[in-house]
Amino acid sequence: MPKRDSRFRGNDGFVNDLHPSVRHYPDPDNPGWHAWDLPKDGRFHGTIGRMIVQPAGEGKGRCRIFPDESHTNFSGMLHGGAILTFIDMALFAGGRVAGADTKRAVTLDCATQFLSPGRPGLPLDAEVELLRETGRLAFFRGLIVQEGEIVASFTGTLRKFSRKQ
Repeated sequence: MPKRDSRFRGNDGFVNDLHPSVRHYPDPDNPGWHAWDLPKDGRFHGTIGRMIVQPAGEGKGRCRIFPDESHTNFSGMLHGGAILTFIDMALFAGGRVAGADTKRAVTLDCATQFLSPGRPGLPLDAEVELLRETGRLAFFRGLIVQEGEIVASFTGTLRKFSRKQ
């Protein structure tokens, strides 16, 4: 199992070396979680809404969003695209909390299996596990869970870039 990289961690175990656009601080409403605030600048990441993160054991991270009606399809369930967006963001945020260096990376691939419908109005969690990290790649797997029920499973690979690229 990959070891968490302590170079990026504060005394509280949370990552402290993030992209400059990410505001990261203890969430006052959710003890043990950190807010992962992205700028409200009209970019696509704003569609997901508020996200919080926490370490979840060696090589693991957890992300949580709070889906509402804007994340639903015509059936009133969470839209697959909203879940896929959350998974993509969780690869970065959850991967970073798990110890991977995802500060400068892009999604190389992502495979998802939808297992049950997600519902608005209830927290939605991504449980992310770092499987392996090399100089240029980080490999993950995880589950999307809502109230103890698995909504989706996923695997994903991020391609990391050096500062020179």
